[in-house]
Amino acid sequence: MSSTQPEETPVAVLDLGSLESELDILRETYRSAFPFPHIVLEDFLEPEIAQLAMKEFPSLEGERWNTFIHTNERKFSHNDPATWGPTLQSVLNELNSARFVQFVSELTGIDGLVPDETLEGGGLHQSIAGGFLNIHADYTVHPHRRLWQRRVNLLLYLNDDWQPEYGGDLEFWGTDMKRCEKKVAPLGNRVVIFTTDMDSLHGHPEPMTCPPGVARRSLALYYFTSEKDPIVRSTEYRARPGDGLHSVLIYADKQLLRAYDWTKRHLGVSDEAGSKLLGYVERLRRKDSRD
Repeated sequence: MSSTQPEETPVAVLDLGSLESELDILRETYRSAFPFPHIVLEDFLEPEIAQLAMKEFPSLEGERWNTFIHTNERKFSHNDPATWGPTLQSVLNELNSARFVQFVSELTGIDGLVPDETLEGGGLHQSIAGGFLNIHADYTVHPHRRLWQRRVNLLLYLNDDWQPEYGGDLEFWGTDMKRCEKKVAPLGNRVVIFTTDMDSLHGHPEPMTCPPGVARRSLALYYFTSEKDPIVRSTEYRARPGDGLHSVLIYADKQLLRAYDWTKRHLGVSDEAGSKLLGYVERLRRKDSRD
């Protein structure tokens, strides 16, 4: 007589049913948030899934990380999910699923959202000591799908033990750029969802002070709508009060990124090639500043 082992029940990635049951409250919280529509959700993934996702997060020692090091940012991105661990792949699949995308659509009030399976500009992100991302509003149209307008940003933080002294808080700024209106610490299993438009100014502009071996880690996803004639604009970086002469470098770098954005849209340049180009230009800039 042969015996068979009972099949294990798959662990749910997140309790989407609970989120759907609270949709009326969540929608109002999102709509009324300042300085632009957003929401912060704690304990987003099921605890077991969150821990496994953090353990699977790849180190920077691999070769598949794209490096973005220039005046306006210092970070690394990884948008090849075929090389990710099974838990991270499951999380990605869940957040790009039709049911979850419908939840985001009802939460934000934006009909017709679609996920980006190419993870253009998204995927796994991490920054180490000295890393930062200047205040900006995201580019508005997918570089390879010209009718796709970016509408919603989802950031899932995968930091196991993030301490306040490390810095790295996500900052939301108003359109007048007079002050930071809200800060969100990148605590593990916390998710931030916000509307991305011409004035959704955000970033983490202060260089981080985390110790060696610690990185600010996240999964970034974007959702789009198909529009007949979307307005195309590259990433719009802004200087903060007190940036002084550094604001000149921020502006100059923004013009360089506009050229980079044009090449992506018209020549099909990949993030991998783009990161190498930006790194080369940054090295030239540093050399000139020392000479």
